[in-house]
Amino acid sequence: VQLVESGGGLVQAGGSLRLSCAASGSTSSINHMGWYRQAPGKQRELVAIITVAGGSTDYVDSVKGRFTISRDDANTMYLQMNSLKPEDTAVYYCCADGFYYSNYRSCGQGTQVTVSS
Repeated sequence: VQLVESGGGLVQAGGSLRLSCAASGSTSSINHMGWYRQAPGKQRELVAIITVAGGSTDYVDSVKGRFTISRDDANTMYLQMNSLKPEDTAVYYCCADGFYYSNYRSCGQGTQVTVSS
């Protein structure tokens, strides 16, 4: 599975951005997809996750009520980010977990999100 993120950029605090992640390849093998982020000097953290079957979602506490994860039937996943804060500044990665002969995780190259105060 190959993943390509887009939609990052520079935004002022309180603003919004929408990230997209296009999946290709053996997409039928994906069980769930998620958005991760990594800020400078910090470990990568899971921000939001969505299951392929059923569309169940979950979020890290720091983004609940501000971010919304979704996906469409064309194998594209989104992260709508509202009320952005400077602490949301990070490289955001799209990842997919699935099973194809064995369990796997594939991630994209990442997209930079910078929130200015």
